[in-house]
Amino acid sequence: QVQLVESGGGLVQPGGSLRLSCTASGFTFSSAPMSWVRQVPGKGFEWVSHTNNFGDVTYYLDSVKGRFTISRDNSKNILYLQMNSLKPEDAAVYYCRGGPDYKYWGQGTQVTVSS
Repeated sequence: QVQLVESGGGLVQPGGSLRLSCTASGFTFSSAPMSWVRQVPGKGFEWVSHTNNFGDVTYYLDSVKGRFTISRDNSKNILYLQMNSLKPEDAAVYYCRGGPDYKYWGQGTQVTVSS
């Protein structure tokens, strides 16, 4: 079955960096556009970044442009989100989304930005 498993979240100080990973299985990862989406507790989901199946076309939420980088390794079935210069407002649960018909979500990984 399709599985998306995020990892790499944690507590980081403002200005710090984290790299999130999303390991995919159960489908042809190299054929699937993928996204990162985040949710702040009590608020709605916010799309963060998207990449096409090759990883050569990317899109970003304006507030993360220049700080976050989405990438993928299709040989390993892994989606990444490199997050630099983190701000307190980046704190959220981060989910990867994608798979067949773009309808699958991972379980999420918590990112906390605090001094």
